[in-house]
Amino acid sequence: MRVLFAAGMAALLAACSLTPAPTAEEVAAESARLTAYLNAEYEEELVMNPMDLTTMGRKELYDQLGDFSEASALKQLEWRRESVAGMKALIDPDKLNDDAKTSWAIWESELTRAEQRNTWKRHAYVFGYNGSHTGLPNFLITYHKVDTPADMDALIARIGKVGPALDQATERARLAAADGIRTPKFGYERTLTETRMMISGAPFGPGEDSPLWADAKAKIAALQASGKATPAQAEQWLAATQTALTTQMKPAYERLAAWLEADMANAKSGKVGAMTLPNGAAWYDASLEMQTTTPMTAEEIHQLGLSEVKRIHAAMDAIRISTGFKGDMPAFFEFMRTDKQFYLPDTDEGRAQYLKLAEGYIGEMYKKLPDYFGRLPKAPVEVRRVPAFREVPGGAAHYFGPTPDGAQPGIFYAHLVDMSAVSLWALESLAYHEAIPGHHMQIAIQNELTDIPLFRTQYGYSAFSEGWGLYAEELGKEMGMFTDPYNDFGRLNSELWRAVRLVLDTGLHAKGWTEEEAVAWAMANSARPQSSIKSEVRRFLLWPGQATTYKIGMIKIQQLRAEAQKELGDKFDIKAFHDTVVTGGSMPLPVLEQRVRAWIATQKKS
Repeated sequence: MRVLFAAGMAALLAACSLTPAPTAEEVAAESARLTAYLNAEYEEELVMNPMDLTTMGRKELYDQLGDFSEASALKQLEWRRESVAGMKALIDPDKLNDDAKTSWAIWESELTRAEQRNTWKRHAYVFGYNGSHTGLPNFLITYHKVDTPADMDALIARIGKVGPALDQATERARLAAADGIRTPKFGYERTLTETRMMISGAPFGPGEDSPLWADAKAKIAALQASGKATPAQAEQWLAATQTALTTQMKPAYERLAAWLEADMANAKSGKVGAMTLPNGAAWYDASLEMQTTTPMTAEEIHQLGLSEVKRIHAAMDAIRISTGFKGDMPAFFEFMRTDKQFYLPDTDEGRAQYLKLAEGYIGEMYKKLPDYFGRLPKAPVEVRRVPAFREVPGGAAHYFGPTPDGAQPGIFYAHLVDMSAVSLWALESLAYHEAIPGHHMQIAIQNELTDIPLFRTQYGYSAFSEGWGLYAEELGKEMGMFTDPYNDFGRLNSELWRAVRLVLDTGLHAKGWTEEEAVAWAMANSARPQSSIKSEVRRFLLWPGQATTYKIGMIKIQQLRAEAQKELGDKFDIKAFHDTVVTGGSMPLPVLEQRVRAWIATQKKS
């Protein structure tokens, strides 16, 4: 049988070798067919997700939010199954160019990820960290632009739909709770506080204007000031907005608050990692795979974190010695964590100075970009304080991308409610990570791409984007920044914290660590302020696996760069390498590896 099998394989290989390679014209035509197919499919996906249209700067379905039910999620999964099957039936992957193969691989991988999300649909917490109770209002405030009277009508309609959308999210949380899946108790407490804040103040009662009311009033006033609305129209809009807020939105927030209060007694404290949930170990394995887009195990990630912490500690110790500090590393950590020279006053003036310093770092970095990148972003980036209704002491800074049309800039948000949690020595690396050449560089360019299928300008993968953000911090050092030794320590501490995250995330979710044990370990191994560490540990507990993506993504980009340098030698061009990484859009790490290796092969032939 083995002889017959070998002979059959030989005949098959011989037949395949006779098949002529596709011509350049055939490759171009098939690649164009794939792009057209995927663009049409993505338009169908956008119809099911109107908020995505808005973040792209488009105003179709501008009065809609979408369906947030489990039934809708299953409907979209079935649609994706049909879409991938259709792609495979219509397109010959052997006749695609390298970039089209990237599109194929991403679209195909999205089905695998959607199947995983469906399997674990009740394990991912609905509330606790960036839930729809704050996410929907923040979306309307940030992305729903009002340029015309029709836009204001659409905004009021959307405010009215926040209530039903929140009810759907609450129902998903109820279903999860019925399966024994609840956020830790602190997640309930945080969500309850935020929920009450959203319906406090005018027009719900006495006090300052609530976030959506203040936003609507400002947008109505802007229409009046531009001559696009009469005083009578403005009065009608204000009345309609108040009605939508108080009669349609508020009751849903009250229902959520009531459920949270009633169910909170069932929530756990102490050990609350993934392993405490039904099928928790399998869930955490799946979450790691979805977040990192790799098959790395929790133990592999934990050990990687420990080794990286050790390596970075050695580099930090060299800086400690260079500063002339008298004391060991733990003492240096405490000095960096507490010395007043590294913190601005907890005042409005201190917060304004913090934002100005961030803008200065970004401005200086812009001057360096042409030496390291061929393509630069067109959209501007702004640095802002996180709005009060979702601000958390010690919360992680984050970035909101621009719209492709440039109407909405990229935004680097910083939590500044507690200035003792935001050190000055950490700010330089943070600015490079969140803005330039980090998230804003990558995401703005992605949004501005026109030569790839549209979905690739919008999809995001944490391991890619966060890996790039962390890579950008180290790149800043290579570009001649971090001339202050304390800021350079901050850069290393930023990388250290991402290594610490590998240890903490897997410790909490795979090894049964308590919140207190994780905080203590982080305090002993980093210089991060305690309030920030506590906030971060709770974030890890509410979002299993996401914290591991930064370091894993960074290491993959570094490995691919080293591979390209080794393979290409004198032909290696740093600008071309960076453009290869950022001009393909965000993608799973295995697809990035495929893309970079295809570029290396092309460079070798040139």
